[in-house]
Amino acid sequence: MTMAKMKTALDAVLAQTVGRHGGAPGVVAMATDRYANFYEGAAGVRELGRDVAMDTDAVFALFSTTKAMAGVCLMQLVEEGQLRLDDPAGAYAPELEALQVLEGFDADGSPRTRAPRRRITVNDLMLHASGLGYEFFSPDDLKYRTALGIPTVVSCTFDAVRTVLLHDPGEAWTYGVNIDWVGRIVERLRGQRLGEVMRERLFAPLGMQDIGFTLSPAMAQRLVTIHDRAADGRLTPLPDLVLPQPPAMDCGGHGLYGTVGEYMKFIRMVLNDGQGAHGRVLRPETVAALARDGLAEMGLAVGGWTGSIPSLSNSGEFFPGTDKGWGYSFMTNREATPSGRSAGSLMWAGLANCYYWIDRDSGVGGYWATQILPFQDAVSYPGFVEFETAVYHHR
Repeated sequence: MTMAKMKTALDAVLAQTVGRHGGAPGVVAMATDRYANFYEGAAGVRELGRDVAMDTDAVFALFSTTKAMAGVCLMQLVEEGQLRLDDPAGAYAPELEALQVLEGFDADGSPRTRAPRRRITVNDLMLHASGLGYEFFSPDDLKYRTALGIPTVVSCTFDAVRTVLLHDPGEAWTYGVNIDWVGRIVERLRGQRLGEVMRERLFAPLGMQDIGFTLSPAMAQRLVTIHDRAADGRLTPLPDLVLPQPPAMDCGGHGLYGTVGEYMKFIRMVLNDGQGAHGRVLRPETVAALARDGLAEMGLAVGGWTGSIPSLSNSGEFFPGTDKGWGYSFMTNREATPSGRSAGSLMWAGLANCYYWIDRDSGVGGYWATQILPFQDAVSYPGFVEFETAVYHHR
């Protein structure tokens, strides 16, 4: 298959995603091998109602695709011997020790809590096995936050991640604010804000510039507007929906803004066993550890999720029926996916419908970016699956 035919096929996926009835306002997608991007595409507009075409240098709220980058910063500390994954996380973030396990609510809505049966380890945080959740994926976390006046996670404050454990550490995989705590640990050990650590130890060796927790003036001019999709499918632009600038806390779980092109440099680093364009980020053996399914040895697996705030997330699951685990910090598929991804590959997503995958066996990865709420949008997510499938089909 020639590159020209692949480009035609992938361009068509993007065009259909924005052109079909109720389609996405705009999309940027890229695919890479170990050496360079072999596809870069954009379609649609940055904001409905404004005549500004989407292009490949558009800036997106990356949301939870931030997590893998914070995980790399933690693994750099592991490499240096500054901490171990089986250490109690409270040794580096003492506030974590105050968190309690939720047992239920009294008739008046007051939460009932108890101390956890064991301390949370760094490994628990990296694997989302600590018991910490998100308010938009857990009615109980939402109720607890409401009862105690704990702010939403998108406030980007430390108070927002000091919530409740939904179960004892190690009992289940529960997706939540764990990687924000990982970022906090990185900050304590480095003595710097997480954004500074990333800039020096991740962005510089990868040659990344258009990325950060705070938008530069140039990035702000190219920012894509988040849109809300109503139950009837209608899209409404939300131009004022931007994370606090600058944030009170650099949130390792969801806080970065950046271009798709910059994220591709990170994907290539993982495909190249830790080597970046301008220096090494991790040792090859650390990348192998990063990609290992840590849930398997705990007898746990990744399943679906139930949305508790309909405006932020639909309920869903990635590739239902495919056995899935978790690495540091992305989902792993324990068997090949219907889209063509090799077993043991890595992927994750961001709340406003950004998705990426990294297939280290095949040496291929990609990123699909839109800005739509709620999560797992009925148009954008299938577009991502079509895009990934077409990449494998035409290679």
